[in-house]
Amino acid sequence: MNASSPEPARSQLRNCPRCGDTGRPVGERTLRAILKPEAAAALRPDDWRFCRTPTCDVLYFAPGGAVFEKREAVTRIGIKETEDPIPLCYCFGFSRADVRSEVANAGDSTVPARIAAEVKAHRCACPIKNPSGACCLGEVNKAVQEAKQAVPRAAGEAAAAPVTGGARR
Repeated sequence: MNASSPEPARSQLRNCPRCGDTGRPVGERTLRAILKPEAAAALRPDDWRFCRTPTCDVLYFAPGGAVFEKREAVTRIGIKETEDPIPLCYCFGFSRADVRSEVANAGDSTVPARIAAEVKAHRCACPIKNPSGACCLGEVNKAVQEAKQAVPRAAGEAAAAPVTGGARR
């Protein structure tokens, strides 16, 4: 960049060029794992960020203006989906429907504890498999709370068996 060109504001480097929200830094390995092969072939090293805005079609963006859209992903992007199946855990295949089912049947969900056990056993690959490049447990716990609020339970109801497992990918 020459001295006469003003440098872009620091926030412009972190904000999605479409929706303006701040993006989360994400590694190139994540992009290569999530993008369709034809999109990944166009990938260049950069300071990539994940756009978390549910209504924005941008999935990843870089300071120079490059973007990859949701449609260029090989998997559904849970935070940007409105219809089932809505993925929550990309390592072990749990969805929002799994959480809702457990909460409706048992009043709570074992999904967060089951994922935590897998993480503790070093069997997750969140930085690569999760489109955001981060652990899913925050989103999973949020989904449990939302499911509990949506399905009020009567005190003392018997608990049903937990979901047997998400679909492995």
